[in-house]
Amino acid sequence: MPGPPVSSSRPMRQARSHWSPEVWRPRHLLHLSHQEGQRGPDRLGALLDRKDAPLTVFQAIILGLTQGITEFAPVSSSGHLILVPWLFGWSIVQDPALNKTFDVALHMGTLLGAVIYFGRDLWRYLKAWLSSVRARMIRSQDERFAWALVIGTIPGAIAGALFESTIEDRLGQPWLIAVMLACFGVVLYVVDRLCRSDRSFETIGPRTGLFLGVAQALALQPGVSRSGVTITAARLVRLDRESAARASFLLAIPIIAGAGVLKGVQLEQTGFQGYGSQFFWGFVASAISGFVVIWFLLRYLRRHDFLIFMIYRLAVAALVLLLIATGGRAATI
Repeated sequence: MPGPPVSSSRPMRQARSHWSPEVWRPRHLLHLSHQEGQRGPDRLGALLDRKDAPLTVFQAIILGLTQGITEFAPVSSSGHLILVPWLFGWSIVQDPALNKTFDVALHMGTLLGAVIYFGRDLWRYLKAWLSSVRARMIRSQDERFAWALVIGTIPGAIAGALFESTIEDRLGQPWLIAVMLACFGVVLYVVDRLCRSDRSFETIGPRTGLFLGVAQALALQPGVSRSGVTITAARLVRLDRESAARASFLLAIPIIAGAGVLKGVQLEQTGFQGYGSQFFWGFVASAISGFVVIWFLLRYLRRHDFLIFMIYRLAVAALVLLLIATGGRAATI
């Protein structure tokens, strides 16, 4: 006589118990790392359950927002990308290869934001530059500014090729970044207050572009701020604030694009190192925040000066130096 039917619920419970609910808790989706020698659910669980990963999705988004905001605000994006992980104790700063490749992704995000915002202008300047090359003369203001962009990119490109690796290895320490933030923040505010605003954007030509490009080369030092130093230089030659900011933002596009192409070779060689999601969300956050900040600053500077940026830079510098002095954080990385 056959026995009672066997319930199907027991096998189902046993099968499901193999996939621990702890593994699939949503918060673990933020933690990814390299785990070799594991396969299937066990490997996936180990990947998702690591809390000491060098880079999480949350951290990637925060760093993407940091890059997008500080690339165009005159407060130093390179300095903030070092200081933010340093302040919060994130381990990405201890992984140079990951740090550099992730930095490329963030800069490509801000590049996309800037290209979207200035897309029509860039297309107009490109056509004007090609027309000038064919005619072998400069005949319009668009052609003048197009050449200003080309010439203004050269000093930064040369300086980057010669000194960037040295600066990254030796001059990216938190204490030095704090000093640069404070000093160049004061310089920005003082120059802005002392200089007149009797030149508009339409007066920018190759000579002004070269001057801004030389200033831009100084921004290789973290803490100086590329936008800050180029806006300072533009104010020195009496460009009004909005025109100074617009010229600075446009001048950033070719230099970021060039650096991205060169550094992108490293990204192609190393790949995403298992951090594809982090790279994607950092890129997106950087692109969106970069676009928004450009839109905001060009309107803000029509009626306001740079006082708030000087105060912010001094406050960050003071915080960093205080943490170092009290032993809260190390002076070097």
